[in-house]
Amino acid sequence: MVFNNVTRMLTSKKIPFELYELPKEKLGSLKTAELLEVSIEKVCKTIVVKRNKPGKHILAVLPGNRIVNLKLIADFIGEKKVVLPTESEAETITGLQAGGISPLALINKGFQVLIDESVKKFEEIHISAGQRGLNLKIKTENLIQLTNAKIAPISDIQKDIFDL
Repeated sequence: MVFNNVTRMLTSKKIPFELYELPKEKLGSLKTAELLEVSIEKVCKTIVVKRNKPGKHILAVLPGNRIVNLKLIADFIGEKKVVLPTESEAETITGLQAGGISPLALINKGFQVLIDESVKKFEEIHISAGQRGLNLKIKTENLIQLTNAKIAPISDIQKDIFDL
């Protein structure tokens, strides 16, 4: 097994997970789902969202077949507007490479975690293990509890699934 901060933390807390090694390049949700042989809805991605006001940046977790809806996020957190950083800004904000950004790797790092309500229908989901090439399957409830996430409608269905 590959050990990193995420897998060590999960192991120390006795939280069950399954780890999957994938190619180390940034794959995207569709390719990840194909490699793992699971539904794209169960492969969750983490999108960094910046507030315009001072405060915690947001990690939006949503299924691979959905796109983040900034208006819904802004409404949920009570702000007029939130924005997406560039990929390099997201990497600077999190200290993680795009394709490896995970709320599990950023626990206690000052982020607010929002999980799309559509994720709740799955008992288990796949999510990055905090670095490119590592993915893990975890119980949805465990992810919510570990990250102190709020559940909200924060996404829309991706119209063209092949753009993912």
